[in-house]
Amino acid sequence: MTHHWQQQLLKYDMVRASRSPHHRARQSALAARPAAKSAIPITNPNLIKPPDGDDTGSYDDLTHEDHPSSTAAPIGPSPRTTTTHSPENSWTSLDMGGINLKNIPRTSGLFGFAFLQNLYLNHNALSSIPPEISALRHLELLDLSGNALQSVPPELGMLTDLKELYLFDNHLVTLPPELGTLHQLQTLGIEGNPLDTSLKGIVQKDGTRALISYLRDSCPVPSPPPERMWKMLQTDAERKAQESDPSVETFSVLCYNILCERCATEQLYGYTPAWALGWEYRKELILTEVMNYDADILCLQEVDIAQYENYFLQHLAEQDYEGVYWPKSRANTMEDPQRRLVDGCATFFKASKYQLVEKQVVEFHRLAMQRPDFKKTDDMFNRVLRRDDIAVVTLLENKQTGTRIVVANLHMYWDPRYSDVKLVQIALLIDELEKITARFAKYPPKLPPTPTSPDGANKPSSTDNTNGIGSSSPPPPPPRPPPVYTDGTKIPLIVCGDFNSGPESGVYEFLAKGTVPSDHPDFMSHLYGDYTSEGLRHRLGLKSAYEGVDDLLLTNYVSSFHGMIDYIWYSVGNLGVTSVLGEVDRGYLSKVVGFPNAHFPSDHVCILSEFRVKPPKETPSHSHPPPVFKTNGSR
Repeated sequence: MTHHWQQQLLKYDMVRASRSPHHRARQSALAARPAAKSAIPITNPNLIKPPDGDDTGSYDDLTHEDHPSSTAAPIGPSPRTTTTHSPENSWTSLDMGGINLKNIPRTSGLFGFAFLQNLYLNHNALSSIPPEISALRHLELLDLSGNALQSVPPELGMLTDLKELYLFDNHLVTLPPELGTLHQLQTLGIEGNPLDTSLKGIVQKDGTRALISYLRDSCPVPSPPPERMWKMLQTDAERKAQESDPSVETFSVLCYNILCERCATEQLYGYTPAWALGWEYRKELILTEVMNYDADILCLQEVDIAQYENYFLQHLAEQDYEGVYWPKSRANTMEDPQRRLVDGCATFFKASKYQLVEKQVVEFHRLAMQRPDFKKTDDMFNRVLRRDDIAVVTLLENKQTGTRIVVANLHMYWDPRYSDVKLVQIALLIDELEKITARFAKYPPKLPPTPTSPDGANKPSSTDNTNGIGSSSPPPPPPRPPPVYTDGTKIPLIVCGDFNSGPESGVYEFLAKGTVPSDHPDFMSHLYGDYTSEGLRHRLGLKSAYEGVDDLLLTNYVSSFHGMIDYIWYSVGNLGVTSVLGEVDRGYLSKVVGFPNAHFPSDHVCILSEFRVKPPKETPSHSHPPPVFKTNGSR
C-alpha cells in the first residue's frame, strides 16, 4: 500500500466518524470552550498560515518565481500601516451534515454565501449537486461524502481554491474531466465508490495530484469564444467626416503581455493543460493573433531574448514590422544560455509608415540611483534597487506626414505588497518621458515632399489621362506641411504596457490626474526623497484609451485574479481615441477558470486602440527653411 492510499484511508475513516448531525459544528463549539481546548475546530486543516507583512522580503520565497501566478495575484490587499483589512464575515464554515437533506434547489440562498471556505454536506440523501455551487469560489474544503450521488457537476472545476474534496461513499463510476482545473487540490476522497479502476488506480499509485493532472490533460477542448468586437467611440457623423477627410492621420496600437516561456510552468498555472502551456503551441497563437489585428505599433511584454531574435523578429519582418527590444536589466549580469531566457519589452512598428528616430531603455533602478534625493533612503536600497523592471521608449516619425510619436512600452513590478515601488517606477518613467519629449521637440521638422522627392516623383496631375482630355475631378489638396513642435507636450505620446496596477491604484491616479499627494497610501509610509515630501506631478495630459468604455475590461484572467492591469495611455492634447477592441465574451469567461488555455495563449489578453492625430494648433513661421535630417536613416 502506497503512502498516498494510506492517507486516503485515514481521511476516509475520519469522515465516516462524522456522520452524526452537525458533527463539525458541535466539535467547533467544543473547541471554543476554555475547558475543551483539545477539541478539533471546524476549520480547514490544510490552511497554510499567511506570511507576515515583512516589507523588505521578497515574494520569491513564496512562489519560487518572480512572477504572478494562478495563486499569487498582482493586485491584492497589501500590508499598510494606515489601513486594516477585516474579514467581511465572522464565520466562514457551514455544517449541514447528517440532517437527511434530500435536495438543494438551484435557487438556494446557500449559493449566495460566496465567502464560505468550508462546506459540509456529508451524510445526507442528496442525489445531485446543482451546478450553481460554482458560485462558492472561496471554498477550500467541500465534503459531499455519504450521499447518493451518481455524478458530480463539471462546474466543481471552477472551485480552484479547493484543497480538500471528499466524495467518499457515493455511487460515482467516473469523474468529469473538468475537475482537472482543481490545481490546488491535495485530497480527492474517492473510497467507497464503484469508480473506474483506471482512475482509482492513479490515486492508489501516485495520489490526488496525479489524477488531477490526468483529468486536466485529457479534458476536451471547450468551444471557442465569439470574436471580440470593436467599440466605436465616435459618432456616425464624426466617423464619416474622418473618412471623407484625406488629411486625417490615424494609427493603431496593440499592447500584449504574451507570458514568457520561462514563466509558463505547471507550478504557476496548474489549471492549464500541459499541451496548451507549451511554448510551441502558444507562440503560434500569439503570432497569429498579433498579425491578424495588423496594428501600426505593437508593444509586447515578457518577450525573452531567444524568442525575440529567433521567432518574432523574423516572422513580423515579413509583415512589414521593424523591432526595438531590450531585456530586463538582469541580462547584463548573465551569460548564455541563461541570458537568452530573460524576458523584456519589444516594440514593433510598420516600417513602410514610420521611421525610427531614436530608441532608449529606461531602467528604473538605474534612474533611482541617479537621483540625489534618493541616495540616503534605506527604502530605495531595500525595495526599489532590487527590481530590474524596464521600459522601452521609441521615437518614431511618419515618413509621409512628418508626425512624430513617442511610444513607451513598460512592464512594472508585480507584487501587490510593493505598491510603493510601482508608484516610484511610474514616476521615474514620467520624469524621463518629459525630458525625452522636450528633446525630441527640438529636432528639425521633416522636409515636405516635393515633385522631385521620392514621395512625389513622377506623379501625374489631376488633369492628366490617357486620352489627353482634362479630368473633371478637382485636384487633390496640397499636402499639409510637416508639423513643428514648440515643446514636448505637443508631440503625440503613448504610454502602454503591463502596469500590474488596478484603476483604484496610485499609479492609475497619477497618470490620470497628473498628481499624487506625498502621503498617498500606496507609498506605504516609505521614504523616497522629493516624491514623498512634495508629491508627484506631471503635465503630459494623459488618459486611458479605455476610459469611458461601458464594460470594465479584464486584461488579466487567472484563477486568483480577474481585472484590468494593462493600459494604453495617450496624450489628449494631440491624440483622440476613435475605437478600442472590446472584451472577451462574458459567457465564455464564466465557464473558464483562467488563462492561458486552448484559445488564449497568455494569462493576459491583448488590448488595441485606434487614434486620430490632432495637428499642432500653432505652427510658428520661419524666415528660412529649417535644417532637415536625411530620410534614409535614424537620427
